[in-house]
Amino acid sequence: MIQAIATLLFFQLAGEVLARLAALPVPGPILGLVLLLVILALRGDVPRALQEVSSTILRHLSLLFVPAGVGLVLQVARIRAEWDTIAAALAGSTALTLIVTAVVFRLFSSTPAGGRP
Repeated sequence: MIQAIATLLFFQLAGEVLARLAALPVPGPILGLVLLLVILALRGDVPRALQEVSSTILRHLSLLFVPAGVGLVLQVARIRAEWDTIAAALAGSTALTLIVTAVVFRLFSSTPAGGRP
């Protein structure tokens, strides 16, 4: 179990180092996750200990929303001051997502599996 946790932390560190050295606009943990995915894909399987640790972390993922909730509470004055901008951004991004999803769906659903319309 310790080795599996160390593996996860190693890939997070590797991602952080890569993101900072290359000055990439992607968070280090995301790069680390991609690196881990590539290694596991090349390997062809996931070690049992890593599966167990990952499952445990995912089962308790909701605990990670507590700091985000606290952050919202700490910023409630700013949210009140800028609620209209936040609401417009949420509505706009939701509408844009729906439109893009519908367009992509129509593009892919109009072509049958054989590739002929």
